[in-house]
Amino acid sequence: MQVLCKSTNESAETNCCVCGQGFVMFWERQSKMERAEALREIQKVLIDQHRSSAGPQAHPQRGFLVPAWDGPVAYSGAAILGHAPSWAL
Repeated sequence: MQVLCKSTNESAETNCCVCGQGFVMFWERQSKMERAEALREIQKVLIDQHRSSAGPQAHPQRGFLVPAWDGPVAYSGAAILGHAPSWAL
């Protein structure tokens, strides 16, 4: 299971609990229970990103994957199966 997260100032699906930055998410197909677990993991990642900075600049401006992946974001399951638009990559 993988989720592609991209910061946004518009219709956010979730927000960082530290700075309030909004994010849209592109998901691989998964059950409601898996999505709830993924949201908890996303919040952990967002909090960890604040180890170097307090504000929204702590988060990558480009899309990032949860869980992290070393390959190109465009080739991730979340980007492909979640039909992520090019602006999210």
